[in-house]
Amino acid sequence: MSKKNKAVIAIGLAGTACVTIVHIMSKKAEKNTYKAKDIEPVLVRKKGFYEKYIKRILDIICGIGTIIVFSPLYVILAILVKIKLGSPVLFTQERPGMICEDGREMIFIMYKFRSMTDARDENGELLPDEMRLTPFGKWLRETSLDELGEVINIINGTMSVIGPRPQLVKDLVFMTKEQRIRHTAKPGLSGLAQINGRNSICWEKKFDWDLKYINHINFMTDIKIIIESIYKALIKREGITQEDMATAENLGDYLLNCGKVSQDEYKQKMGLVKKLMDSVI
Repeated sequence: MSKKNKAVIAIGLAGTACVTIVHIMSKKAEKNTYKAKDIEPVLVRKKGFYEKYIKRILDIICGIGTIIVFSPLYVILAILVKIKLGSPVLFTQERPGMICEDGREMIFIMYKFRSMTDARDENGELLPDEMRLTPFGKWLRETSLDELGEVINIINGTMSVIGPRPQLVKDLVFMTKEQRIRHTAKPGLSGLAQINGRNSICWEKKFDWDLKYINHINFMTDIKIIIESIYKALIKREGITQEDMATAENLGDYLLNCGKVSQDEYKQKMGLVKKLMDSVI
C-alpha cells in the first residue's frame, strides 16, 4: 500500500473518530440540560447562513484542535489544580444556554478548571470567594487558563468559540426580555463584551455589546474577536475581575445596590432562581 493511500486511510479513521466523539459528547450533554420552563418566553431570532450552518463546523474544528495541540497543557493544569486546589479538577456549574424554539433558555452544565478551594467555616458553609481564591487560582483566572475546560462545551455543542458569555442562572432572572435576546445565539468562550472591558464594565454595557454581536454574527467578526481575545487575555490581562472584588458582581446584587430593584423584587427573583433549579429533570 502506498504512503498516499495510508495517509488517506489515517485521515479517514481520524475523521471518523472525531465524529464519533462529538456525537457521544453531544448526546451526553443533552441528558444534562433542561429547559427554563418557569420564565417568560422571548421572540426567537432568525439566524443567518453562517450562524446556522458554518459556525458549528468551525467550533468542532477549533475545539478538537485545541484539545490535540494543547493536550500537554491540559495534563499540566490538571496536575497543578489537583495538587494546589484538590478534587475535582474541573468545576461544573449550570448556566443559561441558547433559547429554544419556544423562546425559553436551555440550562446546561459548563466546565472550567477550578480556581477556588472548598474551604468552609465551622458551620460547614463555604467561605467568601476572596478567602477561597488562592494566588494560583487568581493566576488561572488572570491568564484565562481556567476557561480551557469550556472547550468540552464547545465540542458537545452547548457553547461556541465566540458568542455572549454564559452568565449565572441567578443573572438570567434579572435580565429584561430585550437583554435575553443575547441568548438567541449560542453562548461563547469569548465575545464583544470580553474584548471591550470584560468585568470592568457595567452590566448594561455588557448587554449592549452582546446585542451588538447578535446583529453582526459573521465569520470575519468571529475571527477579529478571537485575535483580540488572545491579546487581551494573555498579554493585557484586563478586566478579569471588578475592582476590589475577587469575582464579578452578580446582576441581581448590582441592580439591588444601584437601587434599580427593590428588596422585595430581589427576593421574588431569587425565589424564581430556586424554582428553576428545582425543575432539573
